[in-house]
Amino acid sequence: MPLSEHEQRMLEQMERALYAEDPKFASALEGSGLRTYTRRRVYQAVAGFLVGIALLMAGMVAKQVWLSVVGFLVMLGCAVLAVTGWRKAPKPGEQPAAGAPHARRQARQKRSVMDRIEQRWQKRRDEQGGQ
Repeated sequence: MPLSEHEQRMLEQMERALYAEDPKFASALEGSGLRTYTRRRVYQAVAGFLVGIALLMAGMVAKQVWLSVVGFLVMLGCAVLAVTGWRKAPKPGEQPAAGAPHARRQARQKRSVMDRIEQRWQKRRDEQGGQ
């Protein structure tokens, strides 16, 4: 769910205040936290995938179909987590999209395009309703 305009303005004000108060701390929070989290998530997913393979093989050796199915489901879930975590991870030296100034500018431009479309739509509705 996207933030309202008021919430976005409040968030931007808090970010500016944080940068003004302690720029070193703000820059430390900006990049490494998300990258570390997503890298850890991918590693956990790979480990879970290996556990799923072990469960699948154990089910085949013990001739327990349910264990093999559980192993396959664990492998599938971990593969999805690894792929989604890998796609979301910012590249080394890259800023997260939410904190980048050009991303904010693009969001404002998109918002202004949506505002214009909404204004045109409203104008057409008013013109049709008035006839």
